[in-house]
Amino acid sequence: MSTSGFFSSGDSTEQSTPSSTPAGLHVAIIMDGNGRWAIARRRPRTFGHREGAKTVRRVVEAAPDLGIGVLTLYAFSSDNWARPPGEVRTLMRLFHRHLLGESDELSREGVRLQVIGRRDRLPPLVTGAIAEAEGRTRSGGRLLLRLAVDYSARDCIVAAARRAARVGNGSSTLDRETFASLMAAALHEEVPVPDVDLLVRTGGERRLSDFLLWEAAYAELHFTDVMWPEFGREHLAAAIGDFHRRDRRFGRVGGQAAG
Repeated sequence: MSTSGFFSSGDSTEQSTPSSTPAGLHVAIIMDGNGRWAIARRRPRTFGHREGAKTVRRVVEAAPDLGIGVLTLYAFSSDNWARPPGEVRTLMRLFHRHLLGESDELSREGVRLQVIGRRDRLPPLVTGAIAEAEGRTRSGGRLLLRLAVDYSARDCIVAAARRAARVGNGSSTLDRETFASLMAAALHEEVPVPDVDLLVRTGGERRLSDFLLWEAAYAELHFTDVMWPEFGREHLAAAIGDFHRRDRRFGRVGGQAAG
């Protein structure tokens, strides 16, 4: 797959743009189970996606009070293009509608929106809505909300490797920190984003599905059988509570690692 056009972003900036990410955890969520939840209720899969969009609002509202500074949501993977065309069209309409409909509220609540993923394959109405929503929310400093749309972690890593080859980084200088900065450049990140602390997947599956593979190298993983349309503040709080009970050693023995 070509990675040209991967992780393109708007160029507009404002003096009010925060220079750092909000304090708190970086939580990433694979929002799974919309279709299965709808089918279990004898409704079309698209009904599940519409209900799942309501869950996004609940989770975003709850996140700052639960100690989350960065929230990354897996909205549409690069592999999701293989889904039935009608379902894909519905998802694109939902993205368009909610990006425009929610951006003013996000701005009022201090939430900054950033969309990561390819844009060259998205409908023009969606890419226009992304640019407008990112511009409206650029000054938000309470929560950084990142939506992964047409996203593939492996393609991002390949894009960063190609960028490294173009700029001529030799093996002596291409360390983890340098490569991470190249990935950030591929994402057009205007502020540094910390690695994922906690990765949550709803819907009962137990896999990462090509999501934030580099950034989640030391993330704590939390899997729940709750389908995304039913996921609420209490489930997010339970995942955060589980995270704080973990002993994060980062390869060390107990007592050596802080946090």
